[in-house]
This record gives sequence, C-alpha cells and structure tokens, in this order.
Amino acid sequence: DKKGREDLRDLLTITIDGADAKDLDDAVSLKRLGNGNFELGVHIADVSHYVRENTALDKEAYARGTSVYLVDRVIPMLPHKLSNGICSLNPHVDRLALSCLMEVNGRGEVVSHRILESVINSDYRMTYTAVREILEDGTPALLEQYAEILPMLEDMEELRQILGEKRRKRGSVNFDLPESKIILDENGKPIDIKPYEKSIATNMIEEFMLVCNETIAENSFWQEMPFMYRSHQEPDEDKLEKMEQFLRGFGYYLRKKDGEIHPRELQKVLQKAEDTDEERIITRMVLRSMMQARYTAENGGHFGLAAKYYCHFTSPIRRYPDLQIHRIIKDNLRGRLMREGRTEHYAEILDEVARQSSVCERRADEAERESDKLKKAEYMSYHLGEEFEGIISGVTGWGLYVELPNTVEGLV
Repeated sequence: DKKGREDLRDLLTITIDGADAKDLDDAVSLKRLGNGNFELGVHIADVSHYVRENTALDKEAYARGTSVYLVDRVIPMLPHKLSNGICSLNPHVDRLALSCLMEVNGRGEVVSHRILESVINSDYRMTYTAVREILEDGTPALLEQYAEILPMLEDMEELRQILGEKRRKRGSVNFDLPESKIILDENGKPIDIKPYEKSIATNMIEEFMLVCNETIAENSFWQEMPFMYRSHQEPDEDKLEKMEQFLRGFGYYLRKKDGEIHPRELQKVLQKAEDTDEERIITRMVLRSMMQARYTAENGGHFGLAAKYYCHFTSPIRRYPDLQIHRIIKDNLRGRLMREGRTEHYAEILDEVARQSSVCERRADEAERESDKLKKAEYMSYHLGEEFEGIISGVTGWGLYVELPNTVEGLV
C-alpha cells in the first residue's frame, strides 16, 4: 500500500480536534523555511484508497452523502472500521494520506504548493482545549508535556493570524453565531446547554483548512481538470432589500456598487455590531439574507469567503464530495486522467454527484437542527414556570421570537 507514496513519517505532525472526535481526517505540520516563509502541510486521510468507485461501500456512501451529527449519535457515511479505524489519522500508527504542502509567505500568500500521495505517522493527538491552554494560558503542566511541539504551535499561531488578516482584508465574512452543545445524561436526557467553545485553536484549524481547500480548487481550475467546487452566490435582490431595511433600523448602512454588493460591506456591518446588544440579531439577519452554498461541477466562486476558487477537500471520511475530489486528484497525479478516458467519465457523472451531495447536505442539516430543537424543548420543559432574561430575535405577525443566552429560542 505504501508503494509509490512519499514517506512523510519523520515529519512532525499533529491532529487537533474536539476531545470526543473519533474520525480524525486531517493532520497538520509546519516548518520554517530558510527564506522566512512557512511550509504548511495539510494531510488528509486517503479514504479513496479503501473506498473504490462503484463498490458496495461507495454506493452506500454516495446515497448517504455525508455523516449526520445528531445530538446523541453520529450516523456515519462510512462504517466505523473505516471512519474511526484504518482511515482515521490516529497517533503513532502509519496512515495513508493525500498531502498538500504549501509555502506561505508573511502576507499569507501561497507562493508554491505540492499535492502528493503520502504515508504519515501522527505524533500527537491534540485537543482544541489543550492547544488553547498552551497558547493562551501557558498552563505549566501542558507546556512541559508538549515541549516537543511548542515551537511549532507558536509558529502555527503566528500563521493563523497572518492567514486570518489576509482573509479579512479581501472581505471574507465571519459569522460568529453562538453554537450550542447540548449535554445529555446516560439516558439521553438533556441536563445542560452550553455555548460551543470557539477559540484560537478551532480558528487555527479553520484557517489551515480554508487555505488548503482554496489552493486545491485553484490548482484544479487552472489545470482544467473535471472537478467539484463549493460555490456560493451573491444574495438575491429581494433578500438584500429586506436586510438593508432591517439594518437601517439599527443605523447600519451598506454601500453598493452598480447595484451589487461586495462581501467586505457585510463584513464591516458585522464588525461594527461586535459586542453590542444587537450583535446576534444583526449576524443572523445577514446570514439569512445569504444564498446557501452548494456543490457544482463548474467553478462559481464563494461569495461569503470572498474566494475565487473553493472546494471541499479536507473531510473525505464524512463528506462524499471530498472523497470524489480525492479520486480525481489521484487519477491526475498518476497520469490516468488523460490516458484512460477518466476525464470523460468524470465530466459525465460530476453534475449528478454535485446535485446528490447538495441534497444530502440539506437533509443532514435539517435533521441536525431538528434534533437540536427537540432536545432544547425537552430541556426547557424541566423549567416551566421559571423566568428568564432574553433578547427579541425576531418579530412576525404571529408573535415575538425570544432568544435566551443559552441559545434556546421560543415564541411569545
């Protein structure tokens, strides 16, 4: 299985995930180069090595389209033996990966990159909490335990800021809506609702995955390969009109050019609303005016990220489009795209794969939202008769929506 792959097992590599994550599909590495640039390595589980096209596994994964994360369980796209086992980039075991090595300069620009099939061996399984405590709190016990990777983590924090700043400058919109984590007891009863922890550690992985997804998408676009993009269109005029009216009520204004809006304008509004009482409402209103992103066989750019090229490459264990992209990239690396008529094959199937993946994604999102609502309603049923402070999050003809600090929303 290792034949023809580049051996990256000696490269210092770590995974950073939530404490309870079992399907680790991305690992990262970072080196300082002699010229002062960074070499960022994003190493993604090579699921396509195990899930071959048109096998029973593949057909089932295609039908599911994505893993579904409900409050009390995960319904995986692939069997546990693959998703938590041989594909998962667990520490201290050899794993097959598809790696993207990017040279990034001090302005956050990717000046060169290589995409390759690799073998990696992850050195540490880190959690978001531990990384945050190391970098923000300087927790002595953790500094000692992870002394080997401390310089790399500090470099990663520097690169996170550089990449974030570059994205901010070009107008990428960050939606920081408080997500919630519903805590269940052993019988599945909700006992607490906590805001989901967002920190520099979660943001770091986010930035690294974003730059990797953009690099992969741009690379494929210029090579004119058949491909699957993640496209996000501009908001439509009606929704934009409604949003503008709403924002004006709070004293926020959007600048348009020739009737069109740049994501930077939305970003400015969100920044202005930061840490105000109305921040959540403004954020939600801007979010609601957005189109939904979807998968397409043509490159449509990504409005929300202000990116010309974007795709989903980094989670093939839990998303079918990523798995599909991996197959195309590997065929390209091995010279099969041109030679064996694979280009025609992909051109034939990609529209349908994109449509199916988009449908499954909507279905999963809906199920996840409904299971959240169900458990939130159950949790609040234990608090009937109590009084809470909340903010009005929406007004309709049939009443007011009120949101509590724990993210539960109800109708008055």
